Amino acid sequence: MKFGIGVIGATGFIGSPYRKEIRESPDDATIVALCARRRDLLEAAGDEDGAKLITHDWREVIEHDDVDTVLVATPDALHYEEVLACAKAGKHVICEKPVGINVAQAHEMWAACREAGLADFVPFWTRYVPVYGRAREIFRAGRLGDIRAIVCRWHNPRPAAMPLTWRDDATRSAGGSIADVGSHAYDTIRWMLDLEATRVFAHADVVTPAKPDLGDINLEEAIQWGRTHTADESPRLKKATAYDYAAISFEMENGAVGSLVLSHAPFFRKGFAPELELHGTQASLSVDRNSGELWLAEGDREAELLETVPFSGDVNRFRQHVFPALRAQIAGEPIDHPSLADGWRVQLFTDAAALSAQEQRSIELSELAVGQVS
Repeated sequence: MKFGIGVIGATGFIGSPYRKEIRESPDDATIVALCARRRDLLEAAGDEDGAKLITHDWREVIEHDDVDTVLVATPDALHYEEVLACAKAGKHVICEKPVGINVAQAHEMWAACREAGLADFVPFWTRYVPVYGRAREIFRAGRLGDIRAIVCRWHNPRPAAMPLTWRDDATRSAGGSIADVGSHAYDTIRWMLDLEATRVFAHADVVTPAKPDLGDINLEEAIQWGRTHTADESPRLKKATAYDYAAISFEMENGAVGSLVLSHAPFFRKGFAPELELHGTQASLSVDRNSGELWLAEGDREAELLETVPFSGDVNRFRQHVFPALRAQIAGEPIDHPSLADGWRVQLFTDAAALSAQEQRSIELSELAVGQVS
């Protein structure tokens, strides 16, 4: 099956590289229609992709007869209406995470696509990083024993002078760093261990000083400006409202305890420490995505380098993962790929963490649970 793709949010930080991967998979898909806000970027993207339709109205993308699959790469707050429209129109969905602005939206989106018999995919890409896949194999082989503690750090630092984007706006972002990088971190943990969290307690804040406010610019433009300018060069500074730091304590359904530190603040530097530690009754495993190193400490012995799993990152994720996952679902085959059901599960965790930070109390995930996945 060759897919006819419509892209909503076609020229943003996420949409642009996704389109490139789709263009480089001509046997799998053709880009048919594009939607974006800025005409200059939209016209350039249309020429680049050879799209039949470019528009500022996302509904026209979904309604196009030659579009059978829609890539939703818009700000978090817009996903809900767009995905429900896809379900109503019978279009398969690739929806960027976090899938909704809250867990109720996430569940309704998943249920609508499932009831319509549609295929869907959520880009939790960390599942496909080889060192994490190898760590999963080691855990499932029983070498660590029963997991009793989890430590995870996920830092995605931004330039100190980077201007504001929609990701800094709490009315458009589903939870700031909690939902942005926290969704990847939690999905990786639950996928690796086949366990869900039951309770969280979180502290979150905006710890980055006021940022330049240059108006409506996208993330790529903001990053480039931040790398070549200082905040003093901006005529106006404004404090972000979406969390850029969070420390989350959590408990898993098997009683294991966890600690998760998330940030976009510039002074939490990436690569300073291993991203993930799994501590079990027999051994502990350290997982470092940056180096590909796996360190193992068995019993009371010092940690030793177990192996290094290389990863160049030079892969076409749509060709390797997205299109095979969609085809398998359409054929009624079981998949081990992230879907809207996983998006809902992850949003249950991130919503609970955000609520815990707001109300300064422990939150049982069951307080927010909507529906069931079967």
